[in-house]
Amino acid sequence: MRILKSYLFWTYPRGSFHYDVMVTLILAFLFLSPQVINFRERPQETQTSRRSILVEPLGSNRLLYRFAPDQLSEAAPGAALPPELLQRIREVSGEVRIDRFQKQTDARGQVTEYRVWAHR
Repeated sequence: MRILKSYLFWTYPRGSFHYDVMVTLILAFLFLSPQVINFRERPQETQTSRRSILVEPLGSNRLLYRFAPDQLSEAAPGAALPPELLQRIREVSGEVRIDRFQKQTDARGQVTEYRVWAHR
């Protein structure tokens, strides 16, 4: 009981056997607990801001552009790429050829982002 009380209040002098045991237990907890305990941490998906364009390389000369939904004008909700987004893509990457254009929606059917696949 006395040993447990001494461990709890950390009364052993530095460099002693019991001090080294406590330091080892603390380090083991720090390094091993993330593999044993599920902290439910997941990386957050990058959200596009109002005027940003995220460009992801997909391999040799292939690119994926991601736009926030508020970057499209209300008059262009169709399947074709609006000219203002094509202009912004060309400002960022120069001359590219558009392969496809897709709307990403959430479970309620609201558009969360637009994706454009292109190549040089």
